[in-house]
Amino acid sequence: MNTFNTILIANRGEIAVRVIKTAKKMGYHTVAVYSDADAGSLHVSVADTAVCIGGTSANQSYLDIDKILHAATRSNASAIHPGYGFLSESAEFAERCEQAGITFIGPSARAMTLMGNKTIARQHMIDAAVPLVPGYDGDSTNDSVLEKEAECIGYPVMIKAAAGGGGRGIRLVRDAAKLVAEIASARGEALSSFGSDELLLEKCVEQARHIEIQVFADQMGNTVYLGERDCSMQRRNQKVIEESPAPQMTDALRKKMGEAAVEAAKSVNYVGAGTVEFLVTQSNEFYFLEMNTRLQVEHPVTEFVTGLDLVEWQLMVAAGERLPLQQHEISLIGHAIEVRLYAEDCDSGFTPQTGTILEWIKPTGEGVRVDDGIVTGQEVSPYYDSMLAKLITYGSTRQEALRRLKHALMQTVLLGLPSNKQFLLSLLADAVFVEGKATTRHIEENILEQQEPFEAANISQGSWALAAVLLSRTVGASGWRSTGTLRWPVRLTQGEQTRDFFVSQDNNQYCVEDDESNSLTLTILKEPNEHKGQMLVLSNEMQQTVNVAFGQQQILYLDNGSETLSFQKVSFSEKKAEEELGANLVAPMSGRIAEVKVGMGQSVKKGDLLIVLESMKMFQELTATQAGVVSEIYVTEDTQVDVGVPLIDIEQEEKP
Repeated sequence: MNTFNTILIANRGEIAVRVIKTAKKMGYHTVAVYSDADAGSLHVSVADTAVCIGGTSANQSYLDIDKILHAATRSNASAIHPGYGFLSESAEFAERCEQAGITFIGPSARAMTLMGNKTIARQHMIDAAVPLVPGYDGDSTNDSVLEKEAECIGYPVMIKAAAGGGGRGIRLVRDAAKLVAEIASARGEALSSFGSDELLLEKCVEQARHIEIQVFADQMGNTVYLGERDCSMQRRNQKVIEESPAPQMTDALRKKMGEAAVEAAKSVNYVGAGTVEFLVTQSNEFYFLEMNTRLQVEHPVTEFVTGLDLVEWQLMVAAGERLPLQQHEISLIGHAIEVRLYAEDCDSGFTPQTGTILEWIKPTGEGVRVDDGIVTGQEVSPYYDSMLAKLITYGSTRQEALRRLKHALMQTVLLGLPSNKQFLLSLLADAVFVEGKATTRHIEENILEQQEPFEAANISQGSWALAAVLLSRTVGASGWRSTGTLRWPVRLTQGEQTRDFFVSQDNNQYCVEDDESNSLTLTILKEPNEHKGQMLVLSNEMQQTVNVAFGQQQILYLDNGSETLSFQKVSFSEKKAEEELGANLVAPMSGRIAEVKVGMGQSVKKGDLLIVLESMKMFQELTATQAGVVSEIYVTEDTQVDVGVPLIDIEQEEKP
């Protein structure tokens, strides 16, 4: 038996908070670590003790093994829970913990080495007789070799970072002519994210589902599976929606996949929580993808349907206890669905966003769970992953869980920076997803390529009108009081769209007229506080609750349940100046300039690659919006930039 009373959580955000809650429930003393950028984060305040490890980037803080171990020594922690991401799958970290006499709450370094690298894992699964996707896992340093192997495999092929996870370092290639460029791109992202540019190739299995099996093993060799999760709803190979049990799963297939996952775990003498991921074809054939040697982001859906606390199991196993249940005692009851809430701009290619959280309100209700690590007033920095929270709902049926999730998402309020809330709502209403028939390419091929759900033209007139009312008043004046009947103009921008309005007031009733003489009358029944709060608005005999918050530069953030928007008040002169700027390229997110692809005086076409921007370990390619000549370059490679900073100016070429 391993005896430990104090646990250090070597992570941040929602997973650190989630681990701390269970550890405290079990009577353990908890220690949080935090970087300089995370001093005001929620996980710092909920832990019993918190140790600053300095730095801002992950390499300077949460990925620094020496700093983590020093923090454990300072706080007398005799066990470390790594969460997921960062050092959670580092064999070196697990080994260093063992050398320091600290219990690592996870598998052995050997199991991590065997399963943490996709190339090694594939070779090991051949010996364990687990079905594999056809592919190549040999030397990946020579592009010519990879080109030949891709031809042998047959297009389309997937390029994957061997040491990767979380959707990073992965590229889908359908055309041989694009392979070399995509290899270079995948290598760069893999090296930045995982410290290794080793790659492998796999046949792209079309119209497949991504099904993963949760496994658990104790130190006595007992291994079980806790059902499956369907993670097919993905964007850029990153999971967006997860659920358990998987739609259209049969008992026979679950048993077959579960037993294969258990054999995979046993083959490396696995201990603790792990996930074996498979691709499942339309004919229910399944192929091993990888094994994640840690707790998964989506573990709450398994907890809902099994009634178990997986972190509790992790701590019990790490302490040397037997698994509480045998395989025949484990059952799945009901249905659970999870969505991931990200700080990202869905209108601009889902780019990660930074800023201050002006308002954060979590949903409540029967069967609703929120795992988060944020608070109102917190700064979202560019240094870490952009996921802020997870919303999970449970129901006796899939339909009930889905209905509760839609309602919970509409109740969720995140103001101050863009999020993917509206995108998630559109996915939950998607007919293919509702029918439980989504495959891994569904979002990319059938939603993003065919729909434009975020255009400003789709914003309701009521939201425009309310924004016109609030931004036409003197922001900051107590109650925004005025007397008499007034009429004044206001110009608003939302995304790429600019509109003009005239607002007149009679007590708490407002008439808003646009530049096409359309009008709407609003009655404000409940005012917000000075800078943020909840409003009650009457329009067309319908009452609506709206949450608002005012940011800097006369920006209004507004959430009415189905829409989360930001509007900015601008003067007519400001708009004219903006139009005269031409085709300036500005940073859509904070990050590091990874590459500058053009030079001064160079002619470019619309769509040409200008800048590669790295943020939160994701690479964003920025392209020209019009043809012309590069007239100014404001940045150099490795420059750190904030959102909105000018990068490149392009002037149209004069016609002869």
